[in-house]
Amino acid sequence: MEDYARLKQRLILATLIVSAAAVALTAVVFDLPTAGSVLVGALAGVLYLWLLARSVNKLGNGSKKVSKIQLLVPAVLVLAGSRFPQLELLPAILGFLLYKPALILQALFDS
Repeated sequence: MEDYARLKQRLILATLIVSAAAVALTAVVFDLPTAGSVLVGALAGVLYLWLLARSVNKLGNGSKKVSKIQLLVPAVLVLAGSRFPQLELLPAILGFLLYKPALILQALFDS
């Protein structure tokens, strides 16, 4: 369990680092509103990853399936993108998906 806890911390930290780099790059290449949308999406991705890890933690304590509550995060992100004109939907979704490259990088570094 200690290894799993360290892995969770490293995954969230890697996601934050990749997200910070992506937001900075977006701010340089595009504009600040686009970078803000990427930031909102990246924070939603970190929240999704945290909720998923919390749900997986409960598997051994009597629960036999993973909770679906984390699926609300991308749904709320899409709804917010369609509701608020300041939030650009495509950059926000790309920011949300930044947790995936962080997972791949973590797998490469662990091997």
